[in-house]
Amino acid sequence: MRRYLFLCFICLAPSFGHASSHALDEAIRGARIYCLGISDDLAHLKTMAGINTVVTSVGVATGAGATAVGVVKSGKDKGIEELEKYVEELRALGQMQTEVDYIELTAQEIQMLNTPVEIDDVAASVNDSSTVAENESVSSELALAEEKLRQETRKSKNLGNWRTGLLAANTVTNVAGVAIAANNKVDDELQGRIDECVVRINQLDIINMQEHVAGNSDDNQFAMASNIVNVCGMWKNANLAQINAKAKAAAISSGIGSGVGLIGALTSAVANTDKTRNDNTAAGKAKEKNLNTAANVLAGGTTVASGVATIFNATQIGAIKRALEIAASCEEAL
Repeated sequence: MRRYLFLCFICLAPSFGHASSHALDEAIRGARIYCLGISDDLAHLKTMAGINTVVTSVGVATGAGATAVGVVKSGKDKGIEELEKYVEELRALGQMQTEVDYIELTAQEIQMLNTPVEIDDVAASVNDSSTVAENESVSSELALAEEKLRQETRKSKNLGNWRTGLLAANTVTNVAGVAIAANNKVDDELQGRIDECVVRINQLDIINMQEHVAGNSDDNQFAMASNIVNVCGMWKNANLAQINAKAKAAAISSGIGSGVGLIGALTSAVANTDKTRNDNTAAGKAKEKNLNTAANVLAGGTTVASGVATIFNATQIGAIKRALEIAASCEEAL
């Protein structure tokens, strides 16, 4: 009798050891429905964060370029200011010599012209020749100085146009950065799927233990379910809010950069107009200098804002990558 019972137990043992739990299968199936596919959405977020990092990096480059060009222009304008003073001095000197050359002769001087040439007259003639030579030298120097002034002014204007263009490009990149960052976040739909995935994993954990204790699942099924619970359960500790926080910070930084860049581009454009540049009054020169200084400061400001946005975009990639690793591991387990 005992031998019979022992043989019956041996025959039934494999049946218990390889039993499959329908409830556990359903729990695993439910986890698959809500946990699979999350990595695709996160991969898209990572791609967009990478693109935005490149975009804002271009903003940093254009802003830095505008700042550098503005500094070079400031040095050029100082040289032009000194050159303008030199040209004015030459013009004044030439005007004085012209006035001396056109002084009317007195009757006594006219009479002296009709007298025989004396030694003193020869000396006076030499002095007159020296005056003519000096006049020609001043005129030649003035012509060279004026040409140099025109060339330097043209270079300064080109630098001003470059600065304006670079600031405009920086503004465009920052506007694009705002648009990308504002939408590159874990939205309600994705958050809902992740939350439901966590709920299904919790249910799987409970059912897995119940079925295992009741002897309704085999070792392989229990091990598989346990692995899914351990891996996918990491969603409970995932800091998804950090992804959105980085996106918000990047959007704000890019927004500041776009505003500062736009004002800088407009200021640079006004500073470089002929109306502003050709106003040689003291007030006009002060206005032009102040506008150029403001444009350079704004170029520096938008560069900093673009740099901060780049940092937030780069750190957002790190946050997304950590979540993506959880999603990939979970899907592999499933």
